[in-house]
Amino acid sequence: MNITRTFDLLDRYKELYPDKEDALAGKQDGKWVKVSTQDYLNYSNWISYGLLSLGFKKGDKIATITNNRPEWNFVDHGLAQIGIVHVPIYPTIGTEEYDYILNHSEVKAIIISGKIIWNKISGIIKNIKSIERIFSFNETEELESWEVIVEEGKKNEEKYRDEVIKIKESIDKHEMVTLIYTSGTTGNPKGVMLSHNNIVTNAISTSKAHGLGGDKRTLSFLPLCHVYERMMNYNFQYSGISIYYAENLGTITTDIKEVKPHIFNTVPRLLEKVYDGIIGKGKNLPYIKKQIFFWAVNLGLRYKLKAKFRFWYNVKLKIARKLIFSKWKEALGGEDLLIVSGGAALQERLARIFWAAGMPVLEGYGLTETAPVIAVNFYAPIICKFGTVGPVLENVEVKIADDGEILAKGPNIMLGYYKDPEMTKEVIDEDGFFHTGDIGYLDENGFLKITDRKKEMFKTSGGKYIAPQAIENKLKESFFIEQLMVIGENEKFASALISPNFKFLHDWCTIHKVQYRDNEELVQLPEVVARYQKEVNKYNATLGEHEKIKRFRLVCEEWSPQTGELSPTQKLKRNVVYGKYKDIIAEIYQHDKKQPKNNSLISKISVNNIKNGIKKTLSKNAPEE
Repeated sequence: MNITRTFDLLDRYKELYPDKEDALAGKQDGKWVKVSTQDYLNYSNWISYGLLSLGFKKGDKIATITNNRPEWNFVDHGLAQIGIVHVPIYPTIGTEEYDYILNHSEVKAIIISGKIIWNKISGIIKNIKSIERIFSFNETEELESWEVIVEEGKKNEEKYRDEVIKIKESIDKHEMVTLIYTSGTTGNPKGVMLSHNNIVTNAISTSKAHGLGGDKRTLSFLPLCHVYERMMNYNFQYSGISIYYAENLGTITTDIKEVKPHIFNTVPRLLEKVYDGIIGKGKNLPYIKKQIFFWAVNLGLRYKLKAKFRFWYNVKLKIARKLIFSKWKEALGGEDLLIVSGGAALQERLARIFWAAGMPVLEGYGLTETAPVIAVNFYAPIICKFGTVGPVLENVEVKIADDGEILAKGPNIMLGYYKDPEMTKEVIDEDGFFHTGDIGYLDENGFLKITDRKKEMFKTSGGKYIAPQAIENKLKESFFIEQLMVIGENEKFASALISPNFKFLHDWCTIHKVQYRDNEELVQLPEVVARYQKEVNKYNATLGEHEKIKRFRLVCEEWSPQTGELSPTQKLKRNVVYGKYKDIIAEIYQHDKKQPKNNSLISKISVNNIKNGIKKTLSKNAPEE
């Protein structure tokens, strides 16, 4: 069957999986509610009929602001079938961004999850003239239920059935199907116009990376409003994989055990937290079990993809999988599991350890503007290389510019930025190549390696280039570090602001009998700073002289999308961090004699105190990690 538009997936379902009982599933009152293929088709059509009967038409735009749920798909396909552009928006952004996106996109209606979102946007809606109707998936007193659309669709099915068929036939694969606003790390978000062809070709091509079929299940927990999970949602539907939507991020552990997925998408930070959690439990095991546990971990960290001729290693790995890694697998559902990682750079050690544990991680790379995948590692057959984002996807062409920037061309490249032809011309050149803004190279085997963001690289005053992401990724391997930002543009040396992994740090303090009142006091303690100096020294040993972190400061805030330092996809908002800690950065580089305020939450300690702290830390007999 020829799939060229997103809603063609419904016809594919009808033809290949007509009796599927769990095409989709979501939780209601703690219980999984499954959606059959027939229900999926019916609700999608009712949405189309209902919207037409309410006066909406091809070319209109409708926004959704909601958590992941089966109903999102009914609306998504229901809109696409009648040529209405879907504008999915994060449920976690601030009111200023909502105001900008809703005004800029000129949506005529919004469908939200419920009361919490309404409380966030109700104050700005009255000033947005384009909005005619607001619906809610969950019942709220103030808003119409989304079932109003469904009921209208049921009542008018006979009236609009032929019209929907006519509209579907008129829709070209190159027409815009969605307008996705990039979360961005600076300035207002940009509206990325994506066509059916952009997304569908990407979904079909990437489905070959895992090779799974209709008897498999996935758990979806990354936001569907993001192009990565959105495209993979189509990928799974194309493959016939049943999609279960996690209740929320807090229930993922329980949901995984119940669903027992065969594949799921994630971002590196979540994988890091899973790994850190497993290691944390390993540290609390009785002595002999702990020794076996870390023997297996160290074995896993030496894993190689092509290990046919590593006889003794393979024997030991088989034992490690039986004794230790089988329990890791059980915690993630117990099935043979593939993990797809995207959105940021994956630490190579994580890829190795999860492959060793029998849960392969397939790292890929792309952007919203490339719908999104440019390159991805393959499992079936294994075409994979640690430390890379895999070979370039079929039908996609990549070339490396003279300055190292990655340029991409293919059916996945966006139509352009909404209402911004000048910005579009800046990123898509006359030959049709999209300029990604990422620096990288293709190795001798055709695997793509990302080294940094072009705009984030900087020069020291000595003229040496620093690639901050690569250094940050190294230091985040430390259990002590949750987030950090490397600084030093036009300065004599590189420094870092570090947001600690406070859970791990608190456990370390308990072991070492370090007392503190709160995190503000904690990050100023000499022995704590000394312990972090030891961590920095360890990673400095792997860096070039000009890349070494010569100074750092600990902050007592945890960085997150909610507090503004990270984007919804966990990327550093460097301008925000610079602004928040500008006095501290000035102090680090002695731009003036002004000292940071007491509430700056930055550790400022004399050299003697640090030296004393190091001695004190090293003299203790308790384990360091």
